[in-house]
Amino acid sequence: MKLDGLNDKQKEAVKYSGGPLLILAGAGSGKTRVLTTKVAYLVNEEGINPYNLLAITFTNKAAKEMKERVINMLGPDAYKIQISTFHSLGLLLVRENYQKLGFEKNFTILDSDDSLTIIKKILKDMNLDPKVYNPRAIRNKISGAKNELMDSKYYSRFANSEYEEIVLSVFEKYEQRLKKNNSLDFDDLLLLPLKLFKENPDVLEKYQERFKYILVDEYQDTNEAQYRLIKAIGSKYLNICVVGDLDQSIYGFRGANYRNILNFEKDYPSAKVILLEENYRSTGNILNVANDIIKNNKQRKDKNLWTKNVEGPKIRYHRAYDEQDEAYFVMNEIKKLIISGVNKEDIAVLYRTNAQSRNMEEALLKENIPYKVVGSFYFYNRKEIKDLISYLKLIYNSNDDVSLMRVINVPKRQIGPKTIENLSLKAVDNGTSIYEAIDSGKELLFKNIIEDIKKESENLSLTELVDLVLDKSGMKKELESIKTIDSEIRLENLEEFKSITKNFEENNGVISLEEFLLEIALVSDIEEHKNNTDVVTLMTIHSAKGLEFDHVFLIGLEEGLFPHVNSMDSPDEIEEERRLCYVAVTRAKKTLTLVNAKRRMLYGNTNSNLPSRFIDEISDDYLEKDEEEPLKFNKKDMIDESAEYSTGDKVIHDTYGEGIIVSVGSVLTIAFNHKYGIKKIMKGHKSIRKV
Repeated sequence: MKLDGLNDKQKEAVKYSGGPLLILAGAGSGKTRVLTTKVAYLVNEEGINPYNLLAITFTNKAAKEMKERVINMLGPDAYKIQISTFHSLGLLLVRENYQKLGFEKNFTILDSDDSLTIIKKILKDMNLDPKVYNPRAIRNKISGAKNELMDSKYYSRFANSEYEEIVLSVFEKYEQRLKKNNSLDFDDLLLLPLKLFKENPDVLEKYQERFKYILVDEYQDTNEAQYRLIKAIGSKYLNICVVGDLDQSIYGFRGANYRNILNFEKDYPSAKVILLEENYRSTGNILNVANDIIKNNKQRKDKNLWTKNVEGPKIRYHRAYDEQDEAYFVMNEIKKLIISGVNKEDIAVLYRTNAQSRNMEEALLKENIPYKVVGSFYFYNRKEIKDLISYLKLIYNSNDDVSLMRVINVPKRQIGPKTIENLSLKAVDNGTSIYEAIDSGKELLFKNIIEDIKKESENLSLTELVDLVLDKSGMKKELESIKTIDSEIRLENLEEFKSITKNFEENNGVISLEEFLLEIALVSDIEEHKNNTDVVTLMTIHSAKGLEFDHVFLIGLEEGLFPHVNSMDSPDEIEEERRLCYVAVTRAKKTLTLVNAKRRMLYGNTNSNLPSRFIDEISDDYLEKDEEEPLKFNKKDMIDESAEYSTGDKVIHDTYGEGIIVSVGSVLTIAFNHKYGIKKIMKGHKSIRKV
């Protein structure tokens, strides 16, 4: 079998067959190629029966790609190899041993939504308020416990609060319900095989004999259950080959344990370790930057990426004035690349949090540069943002039936489809809007919430109005109670919406819900960008793992943002943030631009931020620093906090001319001439002055 296309270290990894093997494969070092070639080599050169091979990876996509490559190398023999995800392997083990696990042959597998439905039903049967005992939060607690190999009996040791006692009770009933229904959930696909092996040593031995050779990709991402499963099956013959990179372990929040790869040599003292350090992806300077950053982590195996590629340009570092200046700078640089002939699909903007995409989206939209947001929706197209905008539209215009239909049950208010259908018919019969047709039931409580917000909002700024809507509607409370990564992201996005209202107020001084809704309508229409494939990519760094782009812009490199404020108190979490930065840097092939801002409005609050520690860790030899521009005009100068006004004061506005103050609150209500009428203006805004 020809191995001409491989370097010496790759060949060594493919040919080695003397027991446990740890392949530490740096970013862009061709690990997938090594893994698939090794599978083919075992069959073609070592004469291993394909039926005795087990190759495991993490995603269905990765498993499919590996299968296709192996088929190209081996032909029909490849179909006998078990190439799958951990969950697919678990399903195979359960399916072949369902009786020993106490299941009927026709067992069913529940997805996460099915599990949630069962938990909601259990809470209802227990007469527990889902607003206090959030079903999603409880489902995630149970899932987390199962991934740590706990059943309800084991979990009872940790139930030492009233809330935990309730979770335990739901957990027990959930297990009973699954058993009764002849069902199992996704977590069971990892948990049950371990139970099977523990209770049936003969069954374990059967699979040890079948899977004599085991190969695992992305080993740094294994959790406790996955780690134990591989260890159990591989413990007889020790022909276990794992491929991974501790420096790219970035999924700790999902339960991945980077120590599994760190401890491989302790688990298998006879293990051979091969380092794949030659990178085929990036320029020399990009790798120098990556090495400079990651060497500051203590929990790692020593490894230094190098390349035969050109040294390439230095890595550019730009310090912008604020988040809008940052987006404008990146957009301009992207524009230059496109003009020079670069394909848009070869350009990516990476960031730490979802909410950061919003300024980039607006900058690209205004210049008509098509883009796509990977791993998330466009900012204005996200469910929670559309819900919030619908609330604002309904407050502005209660006859807006479309907005009403969207939010009447957000959050859930048990207003059923039949009720909504009856309301719609009633509105048609009466010739009114649905809102006007509401006069009783739970829907009246919803109408009262809208009326209360309308009353309270009369003297509020737009940002204060957003806060009021999030609180009064229950949207914020619901998301806070769920306690998932997804709900945290949604909350971050809602908080980031306040940056939009703040900017609108500071730029214009005018607090007009009408004008604000018109303004955001102009940037929120993304239809024309949907079907274009040659587009700039915007994505979080977590979503970028495994991808590569010729030109990468890494934005928001500030203390508190990247590394994230939530990681500041934990050395382990700071190391994970640094690994995340390493992943971001090694996505770039030709050019890398690092960007941050001196001050940033995020979630409606403006902070002055220090540059990220990761920039300080890079040698000046590899950086080209832009000259810092003199301090720009500060939007905060538009607001005079000390200005005082009284009802009846005469004022002059830069645009609307003379007017009289009608009322004073956190905003000023001013009556101008008949052409402009009554306007709400930010208190202390420099566009107005007393006569």
